[in-house]
Amino acid sequence: MEGQGGSEAPLLPLVAKGDARAMKRCIDQYAPLVWSIVNRRINVQRDAEETCQEIFTEIWQKASKFNSSKSKESTFIGLIARRRSIDWLRKQNRLPPLATLDHLDDHASPQSLAGNAIDRGKLWEMLGKLPSKTLELFSLHFEKGMTHEEISGQTGIPLGTVKTQLRRGLIEARKLLKDFWAETDQEVAT
Repeated sequence: MEGQGGSEAPLLPLVAKGDARAMKRCIDQYAPLVWSIVNRRINVQRDAEETCQEIFTEIWQKASKFNSSKSKESTFIGLIARRRSIDWLRKQNRLPPLATLDHLDDHASPQSLAGNAIDRGKLWEMLGKLPSKTLELFSLHFEKGMTHEEISGQTGIPLGTVKTQLRRGLIEARKLLKDFWAETDQEVAT
């Protein structure tokens, strides 16, 4: 077997044809490789297991792209595992950190907490000034957690254009949020 020094024929061409037995053999053969790559980046076992499942699903979907003249099967699978692990980390870094409420008084009234609240309606109204295409990309990226590549595949927009539009949208959103906070500060001051 390739992953263990043998000379067995590659499994991915069979997987690409929909051979479920070949996919099972692929999982059996490459699970240790995928698991080791995932565990370098993801420390929570449940998250690591879910990521491994996503990786093998992607291998099943992309097996037809494997070209044995360009790389070994283990390299192809390892790259998918590495990319998926990094995507998982990036997604986690985009999520807002969870804060504990330990610092709040046990008897804090809803009115005292309301002073710290953001007027979400005004916030969304402000962000609504962004182009609709940008808002759509934001929704796919930030709400659904899709990678740039997944967005490109779903929308048909070239990958570079997706990245550029998201970046420009973030720059514009920062400007709008700066205006929003300035406006909010003025309302609080009056």
